Amino acid sequence: QVQLVESGGGLVQAGGSLRLSCAASGRTFSTYAMGWFRQAPGQGRDFVAAISRSGWTTYYVDSVKGRFTISRNNAKNTVYLQMNRLASEDTAVYYCNANSDSGSDYWGQGTQVTVSS
Repeated sequence: QVQLVESGGGLVQAGGSLRLSCAASGRTFSTYAMGWFRQAPGQGRDFVAAISRSGWTTYYVDSVKGRFTISRNNAKNTVYLQMNRLASEDTAVYYCNANSDSGSDYWGQGTQVTVSS
């Protein structure tokens, strides 16, 4: 069982930056691939970024490439999402996800990001 707690969301002006954090419980953090998803009002939950267990490989949705950076610190059981040059279309609830090779899948409670234009 993994519990995920996101933090770092808030209100920011367009062009600004935020850094989201996701702290995981347990001693098996390094065995999970980690990801960030987001859900805008009235929309489904969409993939944003993911990082491999080692942190060597990352993936991004095209709309955030060059603006967002996902990273992880396995010693601190934490994954981060650095978001730069934020735009109004980035407004959403951001969710952290942990996924194992065995198919275990866990979600955090989400953190709100609001970008004002």
